[in-house]
Amino acid sequence: LLGAATPLAESDAFLLTGRLSLSEAGWLGDHAVFGTVLLPGTGLLELGFAAARAVGLTTVSQLTLVSPLVLPQEGAVRLQVQVDAPEEGEGELRALSIYSRSEDAGENASWALHAQGHLSGGDASALPEEAGLEVWPPAGGQPIDLAELYAKLAARGYAYGPSFRGLCEAWRVDDVLYGRAVLPEELSDAAEAYGLHPALLD
Repeated sequence: LLGAATPLAESDAFLLTGRLSLSEAGWLGDHAVFGTVLLPGTGLLELGFAAARAVGLTTVSQLTLVSPLVLPQEGAVRLQVQVDAPEEGEGELRALSIYSRSEDAGENASWALHAQGHLSGGDASALPEEAGLEVWPPAGGQPIDLAELYAKLAARGYAYGPSFRGLCEAWRVDDVLYGRAVLPEELSDAAEAYGLHPALLD
């Protein structure tokens, strides 16, 4: 989603740029809310991870979504991902900001801020807390019927196309929900280009 990180003159900050269009990444069109195609929050998170990898870090330690990133049916949006210099006294912690503007906008057009957060060099291999899931399906789990899931979501204004319909199973164990999601086969060849494909994570 992003090009190489460019170090800024007289600064320890970096700038990464990119371009998003439905004609080049058709899976993006499968995520619409009330008829408007939006980059999912997981896409903004992937931009953060891509920026972290580009500057030698490993983790998006915080990400706050500020405004939706709308994708036009025609044309494209330009991306700017800014990674600030390391924060004083905070080790490898760097602030992150994600912006976009229409590719058709003039050079004087303003950029929209979509997300802000922090990148760090934490141990990316560290395992999360034990989830208590040794077998699948989970022991004692009650299956959840997903037959009408996407129809119900569509009725609420959330239109998920084939790329975002990867939830195959869901189980309830007391107050805990477990799900199994699979990336559609037509996206699997490109999956290695991402830290975790945004459609699968969504």
